[in-house]
Amino acid sequence: MSRPSYVRRPTEVAAIRAAARSARPQPPVTSLMAALIEANDRRDREAVTLCAHRVVRTAAPEVGE
Repeated sequence: MSRPSYVRRPTEVAAIRAAARSARPQPPVTSLMAALIEANDRRDREAVTLCAHRVVRTAAPEVGE
């Protein structure tokens, strides 16, 4: 039994390139901090890490570069 291979579609490649080129607005720091507190309350370590990184990138964009 052969496994199906992954076929990339031209529209998928174009969509990925367009998303990489466009600037997406960052949410406000207050809502990111609220999400961070919520993740901490739920003891979700991965969400805490993601939220903390988003807070830093929003508050100080030069850090992520």
